[in-house]
Amino acid sequence: MLFRSMARDMTPVLKRCRSLGLEPTFLGIDKKSNRNAREGRKPSEYSLQLKEKQKAKFIYGVLEKPFRNNYEKAQKLKYGTTGDNLMILLELRLDNVLFRLGYGRTRKESRQIVGHKHVLVNGKCVNIPSYQVKVGDVIEIKEKCKSAQRYKDILEVTDGRLVPEWLEADHENLSGVVKEIPTRAQIDVPVNEVLIVELYSK
Repeated sequence: MLFRSMARDMTPVLKRCRSLGLEPTFLGIDKKSNRNAREGRKPSEYSLQLKEKQKAKFIYGVLEKPFRNNYEKAQKLKYGTTGDNLMILLELRLDNVLFRLGYGRTRKESRQIVGHKHVLVNGKCVNIPSYQVKVGDVIEIKEKCKSAQRYKDILEVTDGRLVPEWLEADHENLSGVVKEIPTRAQIDVPVNEVLIVELYSK
């Protein structure tokens, strides 16, 4: 039973992107979805809200319980709106930051790299993908892993990608620094977080 409740949605990625109306490039996948989403009857308010939540969970690779925890944390913050705070908290996950720095081709690969204990934060090994980074944190690949062919292959794919302004990447040394907390405007994720807030507020 435990496994069933923890099971991830194993629907092929491109098919899932189509159903959510999402371009695969937001996942770090350089393929376009050729088929258009089918047009049917007008979706209900609830289905639109649910779709936005599913989209955010799918992009960041987060299951319901931790996603809900992020929402509750976002609600309690004394600054900004709950929706903006939710997106910022998701963006500050270690696996996402690694992806943004270009040290994982996708967030899924970045999660694996963190889980395999290849990542240091301020010189200490962190193997929790959901770890929240802070301003001033230095993130780097462990010295003994830097020469691995895997990272040469990754950089071959990610080197041309733009690193967000709130991060500073040093690809030569496979490291990076969190310069500032991102604003919602700096997060290029096509999610309407207002609908997610409305869904959880019911």
